[in-house]
Amino acid sequence: MSVTDPLIEKATGTWIEALGRAARLGKSASSPVVEGVLTRMVGLTLEAVGCQAPIGASCDIVNPGGQRVEAEVVGFSGDSLFLMPTNEVRGLIPNARVIPTRQSSDIRVGPELLGRVIDGGGRPLDAKGPIYARHSTPLQGHEINPLERTPIREVLDVGVRAINALATIGRGQRMGLFAGSGVGKSVLLGMMTKFTEADIVVVGLIGERGREVKEFVEEILGEEGLKKSVVVAAPADSSPLLRIHGAMQATSIAEFFRDQGKHVLLLMDSLTRFAQAQREIALAIGEPPATKGYPPSVFARLPQLVERAGNGSHNSGSITAFYTVLVEGDDQADPIADSARAILDGHIVLSRQLAESGQYPAIDIESSISRLAPQITDPEHLKLTQQFKQIHSLYQQNRDLINLGAYQLGSDPAIDRAIDMQPEMNRFLTQDMHQPVAFNDSYNQLMETILTSTENTEQLSSMPTETSEQFSTQAVTSQ
Repeated sequence: MSVTDPLIEKATGTWIEALGRAARLGKSASSPVVEGVLTRMVGLTLEAVGCQAPIGASCDIVNPGGQRVEAEVVGFSGDSLFLMPTNEVRGLIPNARVIPTRQSSDIRVGPELLGRVIDGGGRPLDAKGPIYARHSTPLQGHEINPLERTPIREVLDVGVRAINALATIGRGQRMGLFAGSGVGKSVLLGMMTKFTEADIVVVGLIGERGREVKEFVEEILGEEGLKKSVVVAAPADSSPLLRIHGAMQATSIAEFFRDQGKHVLLLMDSLTRFAQAQREIALAIGEPPATKGYPPSVFARLPQLVERAGNGSHNSGSITAFYTVLVEGDDQADPIADSARAILDGHIVLSRQLAESGQYPAIDIESSISRLAPQITDPEHLKLTQQFKQIHSLYQQNRDLINLGAYQLGSDPAIDRAIDMQPEMNRFLTQDMHQPVAFNDSYNQLMETILTSTENTEQLSSMPTETSEQFSTQAVTSQ
């Protein structure tokens, strides 16, 4: 029987314990940061060698004087990393240090963001002090199984009569607002911001004029509206990376509140500027252009952003999203407009001709559609909507003949009815920007417009021929 020396036994135990602590510390210790150097800069694209970082990671570029420029990894080729700065790049010199700082792209979210205006990087713009949000969420969002999404079955009242009655929107729907410049899309967006029934409003002002940020916050939202809103502003003078982050951050914030069971209204102005920012980055790192200068990655980014909105899984809230799409030159076949139309649940088209004629909001009813209207409205409502659109379309098709006096009254009863109804239809489509019209009122006014004009047409048809022609001539003259 061997006897173990107590001193040796104690020393062995001490060594084993020390080795265990060292092993645990080794596992918890972070890997050493390997720095690189800046070798090339062309436009807004920075090229670095000597360091490794994944796509989406952040890096600091440090000059000998200590000046730092934040950048994000957007691509690589061989041993070189391509970076895109998020702020000004003045003062950078060759061989500046490139230091990877973090690999995750999480952002801070929470109720603390309500009533605040932030930029694309989450920094406050409103001089109300720092934001201490307690929760974090990925900038890229979480993927939702499409089979787990709650179906859209509830009507959303947006307070705009023409939309409520003729392009009814459901809670959780994703709609596009298509318009050229200066047609009134920002005004219509502001109307829906104030009038739509929602628990939380998230506004993304992406790539628009900086002047509009202050106007939107103070004049459209106002003090009361801002209390339940979060505004993310990345104006046109921001870097393309910051504009993309602004759109993604607004969507992430909306996702957070949706997961809390809230009904969120997400307004993004505009989806076109988001696509243009992605185009700038893609072309800068060498991606070949495809359609009208837009690289393929642009058309991959759009559904990745839009699909994050909508209803969540069971027991969660919803995100009803409106994306403005700038139709350059009023060309509805613009590649971004065409791609957005395919992935959205409907579109509202604003007409420059209607705006110039004084009709506001200048909604082109013939070109606008809500794909979910048949699922969320009753058959009688659908029937009235179809009648309104058919009569309105018939008048527009014969408008030139009517205005020139080439159409002979009494030639076609349907056209005669369209002429008789036109003043009432124009009044129905026009709405003061400060006066909301509830969904039930919109439906009742639609029914009244159709039924009243039908009665007038029946009275007209029952008149003697001479009186009928005189009445119809007066109707055309009033146009």
